[in-house]
Amino acid sequence: MSLIEPGAKAPLWSLPDRHGDLVALKSFTGQFVILYFYPKADTSVCANQACTFRDALPKFRRAGAAVVGISPDSVETLGTFAKKHRLNFPLLSDTPANSDAPPTCAAYGTWQKKSMYGRPYMGVVRTTYLIAPDGKVARRWDKVRVAGHAEVLYDLIRTAAKNADTR
Repeated sequence: MSLIEPGAKAPLWSLPDRHGDLVALKSFTGQFVILYFYPKADTSVCANQACTFRDALPKFRRAGAAVVGISPDSVETLGTFAKKHRLNFPLLSDTPANSDAPPTCAAYGTWQKKSMYGRPYMGVVRTTYLIAPDGKVARRWDKVRVAGHAEVLYDLIRTAAKNADTR
């Protein structure tokens, strides 16, 4: 599947978190959702990204936004990752059935052909979606660079919230 374009309705999902409890997109109705897809828990860039969101979480919450991370890691791996880095937002497990693509990653177009040392493989491309309170994709960032990304998201959400308050 291809990446979801801004303005389109965000595909619904319901996935287990690090405790095995199901978390659904519809439970965030009425607020902004920073939905980020990352390749693998506890690798250096993924840990840096998660910790950046953890540190910015109080600002996001004050602005009316939730942060949710999705990877094809197991519930157990996510639990270890969250505990090690004191992550206090939902990390969801999108494990594939057999050797298929992780269904939510595929629905959002983040399961793509990648290459390492000249060898092709399928994996998650680091992507962030900002889902608006109405459930539509407001913005999308492809092949995300972690440095400064949380600040860009916060500024955008804060501006959108102010504009909504003046209507």
